[in-house]
Amino acid sequence: MKTYGEEPAPTRTRKRVGIADFAVTADEAVLTTSGLGSCLGVCLHDDRAGVAGLIHVMLPTAPDDPPNVAKYADTGIDAVVNAMCDEGATSGRITAKLAGGSAMFEFDSQDEPIGERNVAMARTALDRRGIPIDAEDVGGDAGRSLRFHGGTGALLIKSGGTERQL
Repeated sequence: MKTYGEEPAPTRTRKRVGIADFAVTADEAVLTTSGLGSCLGVCLHDDRAGVAGLIHVMLPTAPDDPPNVAKYADTGIDAVVNAMCDEGATSGRITAKLAGGSAMFEFDSQDEPIGERNVAMARTALDRRGIPIDAEDVGGDAGRSLRFHGGTGALLIKSGGTERQL
């Protein structure tokens, strides 16, 4: 049966990224994560290839031979970039957006809060791979939730009852 009128908009797949996890899409899926306090969301996008990735890192530096590379900024970013390249991305065309890295508590056992260390290590890991950071929303004292649109590279951030786009 043929129908007339406006065709319904295609629904986009949504892929949930948990803590210490990552996902890659080559089909315009929306990658989401929540609970970013001191954790950091690193959004990666190759516009020409239409490939995107999102990782939710907890800690800046991995121990030797970590059981879960996605838990750490230094090893996790490499894993996402490699997975993106497996889907057709080119490392030299990937750009990044960062969100999270808050100082959620008044105390920390280190000289520098964990959120700041996560951001610093992500910047180092991205720089090492020659990946520029297009935008960031880091620091502060509020948690964040992210929706990263794989097809466009648009990042929507919810924090403290507001929503903004990077």
